[in-house]
Amino acid sequence: MSVAPPAARPPIVIIRLGWAAAMMVLAACGGPSRTAGTAEGATTPDGFERRVATVVDATGTPCDLCLWVADTSELRSRGMMGVTDMGAADAMAFVYDDPTTGRFWMKDTPMPLSIGFFGADGSYLDAFDMEPCVAEDSDDCRRYDTPAGFTVAVEAPRGGLPALGIAAGSMLVFTEQVCDQALVPRID
Repeated sequence: MSVAPPAARPPIVIIRLGWAAAMMVLAACGGPSRTAGTAEGATTPDGFERRVATVVDATGTPCDLCLWVADTSELRSRGMMGVTDMGAADAMAFVYDDPTTGRFWMKDTPMPLSIGFFGADGSYLDAFDMEPCVAEDSDDCRRYDTPAGFTVAVEAPRGGLPALGIAAGSMLVFTEQVCDQALVPRID
């Protein structure tokens, strides 16, 4: 689904990162430079727009991120399915127009992920880890209950949320700005 926040509030975003992205994110806000790169043979998100978001951590430190955006029902349904490398973004954000509650799953998602949730005002709500599920029968894939009233969910490689500044006390502000070369992920 698409998130189009009302004019009175800033737009917000949630990020989804793969394991390789988590390593890149460790340097995303403090490293000397950013360069684009993808592991050989990796599968990256396809058909998603990249936009800029800012996370302000609990200490007030801002971190600009480049995020793949899943803001329609079709894009949210596909999400990170089959993805093994975040490619030219720090994470993936699932954006909703209105506060929602639901369930996430890892159907056909080969890498373990962490997911963080933000409310309509951009405030951090909760986060947890999710296990890959590549079972033939989707009924065998675990469903993960979300916190009530989230508008953005950010997925990152397992353990990668803190490196993005996503933790209790953080805020997320999503922009309409398209990522440029200055905001491609850092590669160590």
